[in-house]
Amino acid sequence: MQTQSDEQEIRELVTSWMKETRKGNFDAVMGLMADDVVFLTPGQAPMIGKSAFAAAVKSQVDKEPPQFDGKSEIREIKVVGDWAFMWTKLTVMVTPSAGAAATPMTRAGHTLSILRKEKGKWLLARDANLLAPVK
Repeated sequence: MQTQSDEQEIRELVTSWMKETRKGNFDAVMGLMADDVVFLTPGQAPMIGKSAFAAAVKSQVDKEPPQFDGKSEIREIKVVGDWAFMWTKLTVMVTPSAGAAATPMTRAGHTLSILRKEKGKWLLARDANLLAPVK
């Protein structure tokens, strides 16, 4: 049974994820995901586990990390026991560090996420995103 507090906790997880990503605090972001998290993105192999996430972040962050911003609009949350799913409309803007040659990029689309409650805390367990470049 879905309770208001479960839904609110999940909404707070999304808010925290976006806030900590903007700040570049990826250790805090990693604290919001399960150890066995799986990320699915178009055209890429699945990214499995926190260690893969950490490696992906590290590969993007050189001396000066890029700046991230974005907006997540939750469209639906359903909770079934210690599992929940949600879909969102997500927009992510990445501005490379000052010394990088790349240009800023915006990607947008929908995500489908599965969350699991572990030790009383909601964590991201699976995430599939359909983000595409915005022209």
